[in-house]
Amino acid sequence: MLTVRFKLMNLQAGHKVLDLGCGEGRHVHGLHTLPGIEAVGLDLDEASLQKAGEGLSYLDAMQLSADGPVTFIRGSAYKLPFDDNSFDGVICSEVFEHLENYPQVIREIRRVLKPGGTFALTVPHSWPERICWQLAPPPNGYPFDPGGHIRIFDDTHLKFELVNNGFNFKQKHHAHGLHAPFWWLKCAFWAKRDSHPLIIAYHRFLVWDLMKRPFLTRALEWALAPVMGKSVALYFVAGEK
Repeated sequence: MLTVRFKLMNLQAGHKVLDLGCGEGRHVHGLHTLPGIEAVGLDLDEASLQKAGEGLSYLDAMQLSADGPVTFIRGSAYKLPFDDNSFDGVICSEVFEHLENYPQVIREIRRVLKPGGTFALTVPHSWPERICWQLAPPPNGYPFDPGGHIRIFDDTHLKFELVNNGFNFKQKHHAHGLHAPFWWLKCAFWAKRDSHPLIIAYHRFLVWDLMKRPFLTRALEWALAPVMGKSVALYFVAGEK
């Protein structure tokens, strides 16, 4: 389940791309299906990196992968273990909302991204996210879960923040329209978010949709994503330093 659209990053064979806060590696796995792309996934959580590696082995076993190398690294977004101008592209998907000092991460991304390189950033779409916060309020609700979301971004404000740090805005889109109701259900039944029958049933529906991709649900996703997509994706090009 990819949030970033690789075609909007203008990736080419020979490019090196960082997935910052890669988690269990979904975007790295996607990059590994593109010919000639060198992918690097960085995350602080060792267990997530282990699962990311297992997923990569599955792609290779199923002969779904391409020829580009992949590396997973444990590291901090606040001090990236890479030289200046190391990457042709950077992806940071559903990470900023977890970070105390995201402006520092913006500066680090700008440092390691080559001039003319593409930065794809995704964060939760503000109004569906606000519903989640209201349905599962403090002290133990959705935004207060350990490792959870600590802020809600306005994408216009975030766009200008990136522009003020040396990025040129390119375009945006919304994603995962079918996923917003799932998270509303989880927040509405927060105490039973892993066991409530409605949540289990909706999760099965999402997995079925992901695997089968029938026309009806694809049409629903296309119609719903611009209005109530769970995520907003912003694309930037790094200017000259």
